[in-house]
Amino acid sequence: MSNDPESEEMSEEEAAMMAEWENMAGDDGDADASGSDGAEPSDEEDLQAFPDENDGRILDQNEIDSLLGFDENDDTEQSGIMELVNSALVNYERLPMLDIVFDRLVRLLSTSIRNLTSDNVEINLDHISSVRFGDYLNSIPLPAMLGIFNAEEWDDHGLMVIDSSLIYSIVDVLLGGRRGSSSLRIEGRPYTTIEMKLIERMIHIILDDLSSAFDPLSPVNFRLDRIETNPRFATITQGSNAGVLVRLRIDMGDRSGRVEIMIPYSTLEPVRELLLQMFMGEKFGRDSIWETHLTKELYATDIQLQAILGESTVPLDVLLNMKPGTRIMLNSRVEDSVELRVGKHPMFTAKTGQKRGKIAVNIEEYIEPKGDDE
Repeated sequence: MSNDPESEEMSEEEAAMMAEWENMAGDDGDADASGSDGAEPSDEEDLQAFPDENDGRILDQNEIDSLLGFDENDDTEQSGIMELVNSALVNYERLPMLDIVFDRLVRLLSTSIRNLTSDNVEINLDHISSVRFGDYLNSIPLPAMLGIFNAEEWDDHGLMVIDSSLIYSIVDVLLGGRRGSSSLRIEGRPYTTIEMKLIERMIHIILDDLSSAFDPLSPVNFRLDRIETNPRFATITQGSNAGVLVRLRIDMGDRSGRVEIMIPYSTLEPVRELLLQMFMGEKFGRDSIWETHLTKELYATDIQLQAILGESTVPLDVLLNMKPGTRIMLNSRVEDSVELRVGKHPMFTAKTGQKRGKIAVNIEEYIEPKGDDE
């Protein structure tokens, strides 16, 4: 081992130089990361210094929730993937005639339920919304009665749900329960035959009024198919299909309950064009007053009616050589019928004759117009 002072001095110089290089490298890294040196690097320098800055970056939980639309603290409208999933739902506001139909149902049902219960009844339309059938079926509060009804003219089904509060209220009223006393609810037992029959009677009344509410728009007969108490047996369409959900609240003094009517959009498809109207009986792009005026003017229009005695085809040179007095031979007899035309369109067949010294025709038969493909 050498004890040369120069070698020891060189070793100390090398160590100091290495420490200085390390400090310089550390200062450059801090300056690039924080920008504390005050110099703003250009875009090219940024790309060279951080070529893969955002590659492989992992989203945090808040960003994931925001993307999927599951942010609990966000009270705004749904966004992200949930908005895409629910975008297939048809907004009932695109079928404005439904509001008129169900408003009419409320008025009719108020009278019908009042006649059924002989009590003061108030019915309110809570709201109309669009839901998926599967989601709604899973959200039905039990116990409840589910009435499956058939729209005969539309050849499809709908669903009516009577909640337990309304069931016990109707049973209590129809069986003479005292006013001011709350109805007795026994949970966890099946509904009796008497309760089922009384509610079935009320469902028939609601369906009759629903048919009457649709009558001005399109005649339809809603017929009760069956009553279920288990939602699994009330599947009338695929779970992903959308439909119109109508919630009605029925108040009878101190008793109340809810009726919910779920009609899939596939059931309403036959009358979709009618439901798109803004007003009852609306005619798109038509004016009945103008149509009536135009019809009257057309009836008063003069037209030229031609009687075709016969037709013949001649060469062009013969036609050019014709002079006054040239005789044209037609393959028609006096007793043959002639054809009456308006322009190029044949209208009638007639017999020729004379009346008061003038040639006349007697119309015998109307000629049906031919189609475009004939």
